[in-house]
Amino acid sequence: MKRVLDLFLALLLLVLLTPVWLGAAVLVAILLGRPVLFRQERPGLCGRPFEMIKFRTMTDARDADGRLLPDAERLTDFGRFLRSTSIDELPELWNVVRGEMSFVGPRPLLMEYLPLYTAEQARRHEVRPGITGWAQVNGRNAIGWDEKFRLDVDYVERQSFGLDMRILALTALKVLRRDDISSEGEATMSRFTGTKNDARREHLGKQP
Repeated sequence: MKRVLDLFLALLLLVLLTPVWLGAAVLVAILLGRPVLFRQERPGLCGRPFEMIKFRTMTDARDADGRLLPDAERLTDFGRFLRSTSIDELPELWNVVRGEMSFVGPRPLLMEYLPLYTAEQARRHEVRPGITGWAQVNGRNAIGWDEKFRLDVDYVERQSFGLDMRILALTALKVLRRDDISSEGEATMSRFTGTKNDARREHLGKQP
Protein backbone atom coordinates (compact mmCIF):
# COMPACT_ATOMS: atom_id res chain seq x y z
CA MET A 1 0.00 0.00 0.00
CA LYS A 2 2.85 2.38 0.80
CA ARG A 3 4.36 1.84 -2.65
CA VAL A 4 0.99 2.53 -4.33
CA LEU A 5 0.59 5.77 -2.37
CA ASP A 6 4.19 6.79 -3.12
CA LEU A 7 3.64 6.29 -6.85
CA PHE A 8 0.30 8.10 -6.90
CA LEU A 9 1.55 11.10 -4.91
CA ALA A 10 4.80 11.38 -6.84
CA LEU A 11 3.04 11.44 -10.22
CA LEU A 12 0.44 13.89 -8.90
CA LEU A 13 3.08 16.27 -7.53
CA LEU A 14 5.18 16.07 -10.69
CA VAL A 15 2.16 17.38 -12.60
CA LEU A 16 0.95 19.94 -10.05
CA LEU A 17 4.42 21.36 -9.40
CA THR A 18 5.45 21.55 -13.05
CA PRO A 19 5.70 25.38 -13.00
CA VAL A 20 7.86 25.22 -9.87
CA TRP A 21 10.40 22.66 -11.07
CA LEU A 22 10.57 24.12 -14.56
CA GLY A 23 11.15 27.60 -13.13
CA ALA A 24 13.75 26.25 -10.73
CA ALA A 25 15.55 24.45 -13.56
CA VAL A 26 15.78 27.66 -15.59
CA LEU A 27 17.07 29.69 -12.63
CA VAL A 28 19.61 27.03 -11.68
CA ALA A 29 20.96 27.04 -15.25
CA ILE A 30 21.25 30.84 -15.23
CA LEU A 31 22.54 31.41 -11.69
CA LEU A 32 24.54 28.26 -10.96
CA GLY A 33 25.37 26.84 -14.36
CA ARG A 34 25.00 23.43 -15.92
CA PRO A 35 24.31 20.62 -15.49
CA VAL A 36 21.10 21.67 -13.76
CA LEU A 37 20.75 18.36 -11.95
CA PHE A 38 23.11 17.00 -9.32
CA ARG A 39 23.44 13.22 -9.65
CA GLN A 40 25.14 11.00 -7.13
CA GLU A 41 25.17 7.28 -6.34
CA ARG A 42 23.59 6.56 -2.97
CA PRO A 43 22.73 3.35 -1.10
CA GLY A 44 19.07 2.35 -1.26
CA LEU A 45 17.07 -0.59 0.03
CA CYS A 46 19.44 -3.27 1.41
CA GLY A 47 22.33 -0.94 0.55
CA ARG A 48 21.90 -1.40 -3.21
CA PRO A 49 23.23 1.66 -5.08
CA PHE A 50 21.00 3.95 -7.13
CA GLU A 51 21.46 7.38 -8.71
CA MET A 52 19.77 10.08 -6.66
CA ILE A 53 18.93 13.31 -8.48
CA LYS A 54 18.50 16.82 -7.08
CA PHE A 55 18.76 20.37 -8.35
CA ARG A 56 22.30 21.60 -7.95
CA THR A 57 22.78 24.22 -5.23
CA MET A 58 26.50 24.98 -5.62
CA THR A 59 28.72 26.48 -8.26
CA ASP A 60 31.80 24.75 -9.68
CA ALA A 61 34.17 27.44 -8.33
CA ARG A 62 37.75 26.14 -8.03
CA ASP A 63 41.03 27.34 -6.60
CA ALA A 64 44.19 28.13 -8.57
CA ASP A 65 45.11 24.42 -8.64
CA GLY A 66 41.76 23.41 -10.09
CA ARG A 67 40.38 21.92 -6.85
CA LEU A 68 36.77 22.59 -5.89
CA LEU A 69 36.43 25.24 -3.19
CA PRO A 70 34.83 24.27 0.16
CA ASP A 71 31.04 23.88 0.19
CA ALA A 72 30.58 27.11 2.16
CA GLU A 73 32.26 29.09 -0.63
CA ARG A 74 30.36 27.40 -3.46
CA LEU A 75 26.93 27.57 -1.82
CA THR A 76 25.28 30.78 -3.05
CA ASP A 77 22.31 32.66 -1.60
CA PHE A 78 20.12 31.12 -4.30
CA GLY A 79 21.45 27.68 -3.41
CA ARG A 80 20.62 28.28 0.26
CA PHE A 81 17.11 29.31 -0.77
CA LEU A 82 16.65 26.08 -2.74
CA ARG A 83 17.79 24.05 0.27
CA SER A 84 15.78 25.94 2.88
CA THR A 85 12.58 25.55 0.84
CA SER A 86 13.47 21.95 -0.17
CA ILE A 87 12.90 22.87 -3.82
CA ASP A 88 16.25 21.20 -4.55
CA GLU A 89 14.61 17.88 -3.55
CA LEU A 90 11.87 18.00 -6.20
CA PRO A 91 13.75 15.86 -8.78
CA GLU A 92 13.77 13.05 -6.21
CA LEU A 93 10.12 12.53 -7.13
CA TRP A 94 11.52 10.66 -10.15
CA ASN A 95 13.43 8.40 -7.76
CA VAL A 96 10.12 7.70 -6.01
CA VAL A 97 8.40 6.91 -9.30
CA ARG A 98 11.20 4.48 -10.19
CA GLY A 99 10.83 2.73 -6.85
CA GLU A 100 14.29 3.69 -5.61
CA MET A 101 12.99 5.98 -2.87
CA SER A 102 9.87 6.55 -0.80
CA PHE A 103 8.36 9.78 0.46
CA VAL A 104 9.23 8.75 4.02
CA GLY A 105 12.29 6.81 5.14
CA PRO A 106 15.90 7.36 6.26
CA ARG A 107 17.66 9.86 4.03
CA PRO A 108 20.08 8.22 1.55
CA LEU A 109 23.63 9.13 2.54
CA LEU A 110 26.98 8.55 0.84
CA MET A 111 28.19 5.17 -0.42
CA GLU A 112 31.50 5.73 1.38
CA TYR A 113 29.70 5.63 4.74
CA LEU A 114 28.56 2.00 4.33
CA PRO A 115 31.66 0.36 5.87
CA LEU A 116 31.58 2.84 8.78
CA TYR A 117 28.17 1.83 10.13
CA THR A 118 27.69 -0.37 13.16
CA ALA A 119 25.36 -3.35 12.66
CA GLU A 120 22.59 -1.36 14.38
CA GLN A 121 23.11 1.75 12.25
CA ALA A 122 23.09 -0.36 9.08
CA ARG A 123 19.48 -1.30 9.82
CA ARG A 124 18.46 2.03 8.26
CA HIS A 125 18.79 0.21 4.93
CA GLU A 126 16.05 -2.28 5.78
CA VAL A 127 13.54 0.12 4.20
CA ARG A 128 13.60 2.35 1.13
CA PRO A 129 15.33 5.70 1.71
CA GLY A 130 13.02 8.71 1.84
CA ILE A 131 12.75 12.29 0.68
CA THR A 132 11.98 13.06 4.32
CA GLY A 133 12.23 11.00 7.46
CA TRP A 134 11.95 10.73 11.24
CA ALA A 135 15.42 12.25 11.73
CA GLN A 136 14.58 15.15 9.39
CA VAL A 137 11.59 16.25 11.48
CA ASN A 138 13.55 15.83 14.72
CA GLY A 139 16.50 18.06 13.97
CA ARG A 140 17.44 17.45 10.32
CA ASN A 141 21.07 18.56 9.89
CA ALA A 142 21.24 20.26 13.30
CA ILE A 143 21.56 16.98 15.24
CA GLY A 144 24.59 14.71 15.56
CA TRP A 145 25.16 11.53 13.59
CA ASP A 146 24.50 9.13 16.49
CA GLU A 147 21.12 10.72 17.18
CA LYS A 148 20.29 10.78 13.47
CA PHE A 149 21.01 7.05 13.13
CA ARG A 150 19.08 6.27 16.33
CA LEU A 151 16.03 8.01 14.87
CA ASP A 152 16.46 6.21 11.54
CA VAL A 153 16.45 2.80 13.24
CA ASP A 154 13.55 3.88 15.45
CA TYR A 155 11.58 4.58 12.26
CA VAL A 156 12.47 1.16 10.82
CA GLU A 157 11.08 -0.48 13.95
CA ARG A 158 7.95 1.68 14.26
CA GLN A 159 7.04 2.39 10.63
CA SER A 160 3.32 2.66 9.99
CA PHE A 161 0.88 4.64 7.88
CA GLY A 162 0.09 6.88 10.86
CA LEU A 163 3.75 7.63 11.54
CA ASP A 164 4.34 8.43 7.86
CA MET A 165 1.44 10.90 7.86
CA ARG A 166 2.81 12.54 11.00
CA ILE A 167 6.27 12.86 9.44
CA LEU A 168 4.84 14.39 6.25
CA ALA A 169 2.84 16.94 8.28
CA LEU A 170 5.88 17.85 10.39
CA THR A 171 7.99 18.11 7.24
CA ALA A 172 5.59 20.69 5.81
CA LEU A 173 5.98 22.75 9.00
CA LYS A 174 9.77 22.44 8.89
CA VAL A 175 9.86 23.64 5.29
CA LEU A 176 7.61 26.61 6.05
CA ARG A 177 9.80 27.57 9.02
CA ARG A 178 13.07 26.67 7.21
CA ASP A 179 14.38 24.97 10.34
CA ASP A 180 17.60 22.98 10.90
CA ILE A 181 19.05 23.41 7.41
CA SER A 182 22.66 22.89 8.46
CA SER A 183 24.71 21.70 11.41
CA GLU A 184 26.41 24.26 13.65
CA GLY A 185 29.51 25.72 12.01
CA GLU A 186 28.91 23.91 8.72
CA ALA A 187 27.41 24.97 5.38
CA THR A 188 25.42 21.73 5.27
CA MET A 189 26.15 18.64 7.39
CA SER A 190 29.52 17.55 8.75
CA ARG A 191 30.91 14.33 7.28
CA PHE A 192 30.39 11.03 9.07
CA THR A 193 33.70 9.43 10.05
CA GLY A 194 32.41 6.53 12.11
CA THR A 195 30.80 6.32 15.53
CA LYS A 196 34.05 5.57 17.40
CA ASN A 197 35.82 8.52 15.81
CA ASP A 198 32.89 10.84 16.50
CA ALA A 199 32.71 9.74 20.15
CA ARG A 200 36.46 10.23 20.62
CA ARG A 201 36.33 13.69 19.02
CA GLU A 202 33.42 14.69 21.26
CA HIS A 203 35.30 13.47 24.33
CA LEU A 204 38.43 15.42 23.39
CA GLY A 205 36.36 18.51 22.71
CA LYS A 206 35.01 18.44 26.28
CA GLN A 207 38.47 18.32 27.87
CA PRO A 208 39.66 21.65 29.37
